[in-house]
Amino acid sequence: MPRLFVAAWPPPEVAEAITGAARQARAVLGPDAPVRWTTPEQWHVTLRFLGAVPDAAALSEALAGAPLPVGPLATLGPGVAWLGRRVLHVPVAGLDDLAGVVAGATAGFGREKPGHPFTGHVTLARVREARGRPRAVGGVAGLVGVEVAGSWTVDEVTLVESHLSAAGARYEVLGRWRLGPR
Repeated sequence: MPRLFVAAWPPPEVAEAITGAARQARAVLGPDAPVRWTTPEQWHVTLRFLGAVPDAAALSEALAGAPLPVGPLATLGPGVAWLGRRVLHVPVAGLDDLAGVVAGATAGFGREKPGHPFTGHVTLARVREARGRPRAVGGVAGLVGVEVAGSWTVDEVTLVESHLSAAGARYEVLGRWRLGPR
């Protein structure tokens, strides 16, 4: 069964700003940090994670009929931060309404997380686990100074399948939907 999510992707100029922040974060954490870094090809904002969905075609139909708003403005920053104890990320603001529409359109598909608010972000790295627990990461305080700025008008959402492997995730876009009236 495919492992799916709905996402918005930053354009190349915004990915460049994220690249600069990732480079600084790597320098602060050092080469031996117990994290798995993501690549620019993986940088996206997950609007809704669905997990295993048996009927991707029905999910695509639901997204095709969704009243997706006209291009919201996604804004990075102000800096690199931790999401919980495991995810190093760049916060992304401005996509709450879009994520709400996507959640409404895809209700009944995939796994539900009641009471789990949307937190817009682009993942830079995930902490590797040691015996089921996240490892300690040094240099965390130094990340406070790693700033990132940028914004873009989101003009489409995508349905993405995640293929997991020991080398990391590879993403395959299954469908694209333009935002705004149809």
